[in-house]
Parts: sequence; structure tokens; C-alpha cells
Amino acid sequence: MQILAASAAITEIRPENPEYRIVEIFESLQGEGYNTGMPAVFIRLGKCNLACAWCDTDYLTFKSMSLQDIHACLKNYTARNIIITGGEPTIQPHLETLLDSLKAAGYKLCIETNGLNPVPPQIDYIATSPKACYAEKYHKQCIDEADEVRIVADGDVLAFCAAMERKIRARHYYLSPCEQNGEMNIYDTIRQIGLLNSRSDAPVHWQLSVQTHKWAGIE
Repeated sequence: MQILAASAAITEIRPENPEYRIVEIFESLQGEGYNTGMPAVFIRLGKCNLACAWCDTDYLTFKSMSLQDIHACLKNYTARNIIITGGEPTIQPHLETLLDSLKAAGYKLCIETNGLNPVPPQIDYIATSPKACYAEKYHKQCIDEADEVRIVADGDVLAFCAAMERKIRARHYYLSPCEQNGEMNIYDTIRQIGLLNSRSDAPVHWQLSVQTHKWAGIE
């Protein structure tokens, strides 16, 4: 009886047709990072486990959609890449059920995550954006591998970037400007990139990533 009880406690119960917190589903081009310009369908999930002051996403306004609803929506689009974003996707209940259904339909799956929680194995490409304003959380735990790391330069993030180099192995590392007092701090961002890359013992090479989709006037 004890073995059965323990097994039941660690086994995720997956309903046959779970509901998901959907902020929006839309087709566009990836606007930042290594895959800039890639056609993709974005599935933006509601809620987040952080609350960054500069976040421009209304992740608390969402509706419930079933798997059938989501797949019916996807039929309106041609892109075969799906970017699971948020909010924070990894806190979505029954996320792996959704990912299984998308993989079965033949989609390539990318995720945009803050990196505090493990990423499901169905994901093909991981873009993680650790948040310097929550540095203490990342010192305690975070994912240890990703395809790309994107950090927002919302202040002096040099020490945080150096810490993330050590904690998260990735193929690409990016620093992104942050809007402050109505202006993007692009100069300070590239200044910090220069300092990171000029270290004599720099273990990785940092690059600039900007939200080109906003400059292009697309979602």
C-alpha cells in the first residue's frame, strides 16, 4: 500500500482534454536571438513565476483553450516551427501533454523560458532569459544547458552574466537592451558587451540581440 501511495504521489495525472491558459496564438517571424527571421507560430501561455518591472507582456490576461481548440487554431497558419512563450511556459499545468500533441503533428518546438524550472524533453530549441533582478533565485537553481542565453541589460549585469556563463552551457550568449524612462539603453548594453568580451579570460563570446520585430512593425 505504501508503494502504491508513493507511486500515485509522483505520477502526473493527465486529463484526456486539458485546458490551457492562452494569452494569444499568432504567426510571425522570430524577432530576436539566433533564430531571428525564422517563420513561427507563437503560443503565448498565461501566468509567470516572476514579475519583472520592465516586462511588456500582459501574461495575466488569458482564456482557456483545449487541445482541440489549439490545434484548430494552428490550422490557420503555415509555419511548422512553434515557439512556446509566456509568461513562463514551464509553470503551465499539463504542458507535456500539449507538447506531445504538437510533436505528433510534426512541429519543431522552441521554448522561451526564464530558466528556473526544468525544460520538457520534447523541446527542440531552448532560449533562456535569466533575469538579473532575480539573481538570488538563479544562484540557488536554474537549468544547466540551453541553445541560447539572452539576458536583458536592466542595469549593471556584468557579474550576473559571468555567473550565468558558469551555470548555463549554451551555444550562443546575448545581451538585450532594456527600455528605461521611455528609451532603450542601447549604448549601455553594447558598452557592457564590450566589457564582457574584452576580459582576458572570457569563456564565451557575447552578442547583441534586439527585438527587431518591433522595429519592423510586426508582432
